[in-house]
Amino acid sequence: MRNSEHLATVMVNTLIAAVERGMDVVPVVADSTSTAKIAPFMKEFPGRLVNVGIAEQTLVGAAAGLALGGKIAVTCNAAPFLISRANEQIKVDICYNNTNVKLIGLNAGASYGPLASTHHSIDDISVLRGFGNIEIYAPSCPVECRQIIDYALSHVGPVYVRLDGKALPELHDENYQFTPGNIDILRKGTDVALVAMGSTVHEIVEAATVLEQAGIDASVISVPSIRPCNTQQLLAALAHCKAVVSVEEHNINGGVGSLVAEVLAEAGCAIPLRRLGIGDGQYAIAADRAATRARHEIDAAGVVENAAALLQRHTIKQ
Repeated sequence: MRNSEHLATVMVNTLIAAVERGMDVVPVVADSTSTAKIAPFMKEFPGRLVNVGIAEQTLVGAAAGLALGGKIAVTCNAAPFLISRANEQIKVDICYNNTNVKLIGLNAGASYGPLASTHHSIDDISVLRGFGNIEIYAPSCPVECRQIIDYALSHVGPVYVRLDGKALPELHDENYQFTPGNIDILRKGTDVALVAMGSTVHEIVEAATVLEQAGIDASVISVPSIRPCNTQQLLAALAHCKAVVSVEEHNINGGVGSLVAEVLAEAGCAIPLRRLGIGDGQYAIAADRAATRARHEIDAAGVVENAAALLQRHTIKQ
């Protein structure tokens, strides 16, 4: 994959650059220095990192205290443990009190693969969408990640950034400019709209190429900004298509599929929708990325199959 970069590395380099610009950034980890790939930051600024040990509730509480003291606190640890173990602290200490803490959820989705459901984070977006005040982002490539973290550090208030655990290639050129709330239309089509967040955007990019070879014209829509989200922009991108398929390495409830369903329903837009992700009441299987995505039909092949079937049913009904 040309120009691929691990998003944790992007995060660390962005934090280093922020401190060098004079921002009072303090990363907080829960014995997660290897997960966060934070060693270069520690080398540059050995007295600027707080490690609370394997204690995620303390991680979030300490970050809240640092923020109240005027620091830009950034938690850097695995998404499943951040969201699950420190749920109440995030809800009360961060969100309810509108505390200026940046929560970075590393290795989100099923990035940990064979380590199974104890290490998977397939509900983080749905959990945080239930909390107030917090902004939610899911970058799909290095340039998005860099610009989203830069924005998060300058924004006053809680922010969650969901980061994938694998190296990802670029999707944009050097002219890309992230804007909170905006969606990114990577390809315009009229038959089916493919919508995804995070690393699964790469699956729908590939799927659109395969569908084109089959004579199906697909739109490719990336949603890096879950909250805020320009829902009118999203609706406009969906409205001219005959069908919509959402794709996410997340439960189909509460993530980008739910966001799309909400937008279509509230607008009274009767476009058929298929939500692909981890099924209702299910866990992701314990396997590597390729096998996991194939099993849950969130790889390019699964997207192609579901998009074609949905369009075929739409044509028959007409």
